[in-house]
This record gives sequence, C-alpha cells and structure tokens, in this order.
Amino acid sequence: MLSSIGCALLMCASVVTAQTLPVTDLVGTWSSKSNSTLTGPTFYDPVNEKMFEPDHTGISYSFTSDGFFEEAYYRAIANPQNPACPKGIMQWQHGSFTKQANGSLVLEPIAVDGRQLYSDPCSYKTSVYTRYNESELFERYEVLTDPYHNIPRLNLYKFDGSPMMPLYLVFSPPQMLPTQTLNPTTASTSAGAKATAKFKRSTEDFALPMNHNVLNRRREPIQADRWWWLGVFLTGSGAVLYFCF
Repeated sequence: MLSSIGCALLMCASVVTAQTLPVTDLVGTWSSKSNSTLTGPTFYDPVNEKMFEPDHTGISYSFTSDGFFEEAYYRAIANPQNPACPKGIMQWQHGSFTKQANGSLVLEPIAVDGRQLYSDPCSYKTSVYTRYNESELFERYEVLTDPYHNIPRLNLYKFDGSPMMPLYLVFSPPQMLPTQTLNPTTASTSAGAKATAKFKRSTEDFALPMNHNVLNRRREPIQADRWWWLGVFLTGSGAVLYFCF
C-alpha cells in the first residue's frame, strides 16, 4: 500500500487541514473490474476472526457521506524465481476519511481493527494472520460515467499521482461492516471511532504474528496447491505473450 510515505502523509495532514465533508459523490461500495472482492461481511468476519477468499483477486473501497470508509484487498503474488511457490495476501481495514481543500483524500484506519492474511505455502504450513494498519493518501479522485460499461466509475490517484485500477459502483448505499471499533483492546483505543460496538470476541489476547489457517472460500480452508496452479498459469501466460508479441 503506502508504507513508504508515512512522513509525507503526516506532513500533508498537518499543512492542509481544511475538510470538505460530506462527500456525496464517493458514497457507495466500489470494486475493481472482477466485481468479486467486496467490502463487508462477505470478505471479513470480525466476530469469528475469519477472512473469506473471493472468486477473483481485486480491491474494493466503500465510503459513507459522514466520513467513514472500508477497504478490502485480495492479491496474488507471482514468484518468478520459483513459480511453484506463488503467494497470496488479503487485507482489510476501516476507519474515517477526510477530503482536504486541495482535493486529496486522507484515510485514517482504526488501528486495532485492521487484519492481514498472508499465504506463502512454501514457507508456512498455514496462513499468517496479523493485525494491519496503514494510513493512506490519495492525491485526488474523480467520479465519472464509464463510457464502455455506462456505470459510475471511481478513479483514485495515489500519493504520487499514479492512477490505481478503476473501481466501479456496486452498491449504493455501501455494503460495510459497522463503522465503530469492532475489536477493541484494553490497551488502546481509536481516535477515528465515534463509538465502541459490543461483539462476542475482543482481541486482547491477539499475539502477532500468529499462524492461523483461516483463509476460506465459503468457510473452507484454502489449499496450498491452488497457489501452485495459479503460479503455473501465470508463468504459462507470460510465455505465450512473450512469443506472440
């Protein structure tokens, strides 16, 4: 994501403080072209600490008119040195966002709630499940009607101005988990949360990192050999493109 720009983000937040909420054009759940990775309970179950593998890789962002966001990422990571060992990563977080006077978006997640699931079958027998917390800065954004699909499209531009993959409107109002802190700890609270929700399970005993075989499709563990076949497919596709072009 944006791990290399923490200082730049803090500088931006301190220099540009004017906020222009509500941001009505952002409201909704947006997803990449696969329309498979979506925010909400189909991606992450905070009560049982489970993440569910979408049918396809992709990203999704949801925004509310009163300044809350949620995001879901699912990526496959090819391994050119060892195609039999592709990796996978899922990330989820939520919190509050502000639109600055210069048009940029600053996303501040609830630190204790974010989760990451990392799969590396050649290094770990089970997926590695950890907390995840990363603030984000988008230089600008634009909402328009996609000329091909004829549906609303969201273009987000990273902190350096480079574009992300286009996102398309899937739900309005957005499909999201509650915007409050979902898994509070006794040692820390979130400044971005306006209230604390009561759930069956907290994460006071959440040790990092911990091996947790919870990457699921329809609540079933993912098999490591699926990553192997994905690596074979990616390698074969690259060879075909190389000889054809």
